[in-house]
Amino acid sequence: MNQSFRVNRPAMNPTISDSALRNYRRVALITIAAVYFLILVGATVRASGAGMGCPDWPTCFGRWIPPVSEAQLPADYQEIYADLGYAETRFNVVKTWTEYLNRLIGVVIGLLILLTALYSWSCRGYDRWIPLSSAAAFVMVAIQGWLGARVVGSNLQPGMITIHMLMALAIVGVLLFAFFRSNREIMARQPIEGIDSRFAVWLYVALGCTVLQVTLGTQVREMTDFISRLQGEEMRSSWIQAMPWFFYVHRSFSALVLLANGWLLYLLARSLGWEHVLTRLTTVMLAIVAAAILSGATLGHLGMPALAQPAHLLAASLLFGLQFLIWMGYRQGRRS
Repeated sequence: MNQSFRVNRPAMNPTISDSALRNYRRVALITIAAVYFLILVGATVRASGAGMGCPDWPTCFGRWIPPVSEAQLPADYQEIYADLGYAETRFNVVKTWTEYLNRLIGVVIGLLILLTALYSWSCRGYDRWIPLSSAAAFVMVAIQGWLGARVVGSNLQPGMITIHMLMALAIVGVLLFAFFRSNREIMARQPIEGIDSRFAVWLYVALGCTVLQVTLGTQVREMTDFISRLQGEEMRSSWIQAMPWFFYVHRSFSALVLLANGWLLYLLARSLGWEHVLTRLTTVMLAIVAAAILSGATLGHLGMPALAQPAHLLAASLLFGLQFLIWMGYRQGRRS
């Protein structure tokens, strides 16, 4: 066979069984989906105002299992927490248990990531980056737990919440990297020799647009928290009117994000066809962009409904993950 048409496939280490690799992929995929679910739950907690439902950490009102009524708390509990810096602490059974369940889900996610790291050890002969990345994700989860304590300790300071969210996305990125490394032969079976020469430039343009849009989104989210504290939940429908200029930039910039990703899909479909894995991933990504724009428009034009906030954040998080996968797939395709 002519060398120019030869596809380099990663050789399977004979010490690695197909079942071990399949088991790792299965556990890793479940873990990634669970992390995204936790992001959705965390966004729901934030949108519902339940973030301080438990004013201490890791306990909740000083208990490992929170109370179900105010009568179970000391009569002077508000004074106790006021001395700790939480002047407006008021027990609300719904908010308390919402935040408590959020923490329990976080513990389960931590155990899943530990399980992923354990399963990754059997793949060390196939690709050393799989166990290294999986172990790194577990260390990052420990840091995330510490950040969660800092978020509570700061009384939901917006900057700390943003750092907490960015760490969650970093964990997703590391897990996706390890999962991709376990599936890298997929790109080896689908070469990209015929890809449009403009794709690489436009891929980085799209990535840059997404980074800028997410940065603007974090600023909008922090301003939303500030306005909600200033005006109160009962004034939710008027929050938009108090938004600064970067809210309108964020809203308008979404059209450029849509166009950049739509152009990527056009370049891939035209040069590689609709059956190529990169084209399929980009198609899903474009649908996620549309969902993010739809949820954002709902927030902007329907008075900031609470349910739309978690949907908007989840769509943005999925967009980040898909673009990261496409970027890794393109780089792997070039190497193959």
